[in-house]
Amino acid sequence: MRSSRPASIRRPAAPPRAPARAYLLLEALAACAGVTLLAVATAIGTEVRGGTVRVEGNLDFRGTLGVSKDVPVGFREIRLRFKLESPEQIASLIRLTERYCVVLQTLRSGPLLETSYTASAESAA
Repeated sequence: MRSSRPASIRRPAAPPRAPARAYLLLEALAACAGVTLLAVATAIGTEVRGGTVRVEGNLDFRGTLGVSKDVPVGFREIRLRFKLESPEQIASLIRLTERYCVVLQTLRSGPLLETSYTASAESAA
């Protein structure tokens, strides 16, 4: 099972370049959906012989980069697509994968999120 997304991310050995922050969310969804799909397949006794999990998203980088305050930050749309090689019980497999994929359910439910910080004495000086 492979996960893919529309753009590749190269992870250089050293700074200054890092993966595009926005794509980390898509990677997390693809990975979680793929692992969950395989776990569900095992649980219901069906075999997935191969396939891909693809996640695509639409966002306007003008918001993320602070170019325009009128443009929202983050993805406006995310699409999760499965392409599987003739598995049995595909409807149940996908339904249960969606139900138990933690990242998918977290994105759908929009949980409360709290941010906090502490400053050490060294950084305050």
